[in-house]
Amino acid sequence: MQGPCLCLSKVYQSLSRTNQLHALFLKTHLRHDPFYATRLLRFYSINGDLRSARQVFDESPHRSVYLWNSIIRAHAQAYRFEDAFSLFAEMRRTEIKPDNFTYACIVRACADSFDLDGLKLVHCGVMVAGLGLDSICSSALVSAYSRLSLVDEASRVFNGIRQPDLVLWNSMISGYGGGGFWDKGLQLFSEMRSMEMVPDGYTIVGLLSGLADSSLISIGEGIHGLCLKWNLDSNAHVSSVLVSMYSRCMSMNSAHGVFSGLSMPDLVTWSALITGFSQSGDYDKALFFFKNLNMEGKKPDSVLIASMLAAAAQMAHVGPGCEIHAYVLRHGIESDVMISSALIAMYSKCGFLGMGTRVFEIMPEKNIVSYNSLILGLGLHGLASEAFRMFDEILGNGLKPDESTFSALLCACCHAGLVKDGREVFRRMKDEFCIQARTEHYVHMVKLLGMEGRLEEAYYLILSLPEPVDSGIWGALLLCCDVCGNLDLAEIVAQGLFQSNSEKSAYRVMLSNIYAGDGRWDDAKKLRDSITEGKLMKMPGLSWIKGSEFLFDQNIPCSRI
Repeated sequence: MQGPCLCLSKVYQSLSRTNQLHALFLKTHLRHDPFYATRLLRFYSINGDLRSARQVFDESPHRSVYLWNSIIRAHAQAYRFEDAFSLFAEMRRTEIKPDNFTYACIVRACADSFDLDGLKLVHCGVMVAGLGLDSICSSALVSAYSRLSLVDEASRVFNGIRQPDLVLWNSMISGYGGGGFWDKGLQLFSEMRSMEMVPDGYTIVGLLSGLADSSLISIGEGIHGLCLKWNLDSNAHVSSVLVSMYSRCMSMNSAHGVFSGLSMPDLVTWSALITGFSQSGDYDKALFFFKNLNMEGKKPDSVLIASMLAAAAQMAHVGPGCEIHAYVLRHGIESDVMISSALIAMYSKCGFLGMGTRVFEIMPEKNIVSYNSLILGLGLHGLASEAFRMFDEILGNGLKPDESTFSALLCACCHAGLVKDGREVFRRMKDEFCIQARTEHYVHMVKLLGMEGRLEEAYYLILSLPEPVDSGIWGALLLCCDVCGNLDLAEIVAQGLFQSNSEKSAYRVMLSNIYAGDGRWDDAKKLRDSITEGKLMKMPGLSWIKGSEFLFDQNIPCSRI
């Protein structure tokens, strides 16, 4: 019997070896022992064979709390939440009482299935069972409430513990970070340090997860400094999150510096760096590292591939997009809805609408994102009637249009000058589909009205909006004033923009051009001089000239205007 016992002491056994052990146990008295049944069940669970795991459980005459926990956890980890909850309910009807690990598992299952009502019921069960102060249950509850964006509830659980351990501190700090409350996370971290708790890698990860804006880069650098001081930078997970933090804060030199120090960066780290370069506008580097990722033999996921296709679309260069499309076809993942939708958008924005339409037509399964990509592409190419036909198809297929659907339709109306149709789309969005208009919808409506010369109507539409009105909406009206030559309204709009966007030079340049077009050269010069004296920068213009083998870019120097 020594052989089987040694096998059971291991963390993992292959499925074939597990089957052999199962056959052996059925022939011996070991099948009556819940300890061996629990080990066997876990081996099946690790190998993804839930059917056999359930068979072991059902055949066990003596079920310990560990066996119950293992079968419930196996179903929860396989996202078979209904089965997990059903087993939990069955367990409560037996003589075996759930322990802290049982409740923690069910709490995590409620969070994973976004079942808030179930979570609250389980929380009540935890309290009734006298486990309200248990660190394992409390940590699971804090994490679960935080994942469901109920940080206040998580905080109440945390504050109810008199002496929280490090796991609980980390859970609450991560909850604040994940919810975007980085300042509260730092405050809690200070309290933790004042109680002489020694932070670990998970503490740092929780702090960094809430930093997602370039204005917070100094805080991120300070936390990075603590990592170096406590020698936590050698932790691969911490380094990966540092790369993500610097990428989110658009500090790509620092992100690349941390990335270069990793001996074996994982896919998440690669994705963070590549996505960071893409979002910061450095598409060449994003594509360069994407190619390196493939050369390393790592397989990018659908999110990263879609991100790279978006980068190719922003470059308006179909070449890299075609290469990625070829990669998708070689690996047989063209049926992925996210990737196909990104391909449609990429081809459409690069001027190859026919290719985008072809990708759409051969998709085995289409969702609202796919339709939105095609509608936007059709609208950008002036095919408003086809865009509306796609919208009718959405409704005919029982899909529910979303904010992006109506944004794409309004964009199509703008390009085709369909004021009446645009009004109807806007009305149906609010009245029929109960979708609240967002900034991009108002931008399209202002452009639609303004470009048709209905500047006064566009102006009063903006005045009807609650304050503060996004500068992009006022900027759309200023552009329309430029096109229509309405200097009086342009000055009113521009002055408001100058006050709310004092450091943005684009609107000053636009008004200066309007003055010049009206022959008011002195006013145009004064405005240009004010930009120079204020040391404001203008985003440089960029154009691409594609040759037979190379793509040349011509930058207009970024001068102080």
